[in-house]
Amino acid sequence: MTIYSAAIMLILVMDPFGNIPIFLSVLSHVKPEKRKKIIIRELLIALVFLTFFLFFGKYILTGMHITEPALGIAGGTILFLIAIKMIFPSDNSSFIGDKDNQEDPLIVPLAVPMVAGPSAMAIVILLSTQYPDRLLTWFGALLIAWSIGFVILILSEKISRIVGRRTLKAIERLMGMILTTMSIQMLLTGIKTFIASV
Repeated sequence: MTIYSAAIMLILVMDPFGNIPIFLSVLSHVKPEKRKKIIIRELLIALVFLTFFLFFGKYILTGMHITEPALGIAGGTILFLIAIKMIFPSDNSSFIGDKDNQEDPLIVPLAVPMVAGPSAMAIVILLSTQYPDRLLTWFGALLIAWSIGFVILILSEKISRIVGRRTLKAIERLMGMILTTMSIQMLLTGIKTFIASV
């Protein structure tokens, strides 16, 4: 896997276009001049979480006695479920939280799980365990994906006004289709690795 394919996978998993409506909804009560500061803060927190799991996630897995094939199969399964949800979206209100709560969001739900969700964490751990000698490459891929997501979410209000919600949904479904094929490949690789180790 190259830095570019890893970055594309992370972008698809982070799903910045799909997160636009959720970010706008969560921050709807926040003053416009303060929204960008909150988005920047939450995205930086998400980057810290993902970087931690990239460099130290494998030690957590070792302590839990989770093997590489198991992680590959689990990661592929999670990605497939995420992709199906992107293609056939349901109500995301469970992530939005209490609209009556006027406090600024901190970590939850924007940083975690909307950007640094379980699937993104699983991907960075999988990359670090399968190719431990290329950690700097995967960190570069993470930075590329995070930077693209950063730009999209910072411009979320403008993007939403320009393209509209229907176009955002169409983009998310297209990303879901691409992610489906990548998840199946990851699942097959995990199964192949397991069979070879038996």
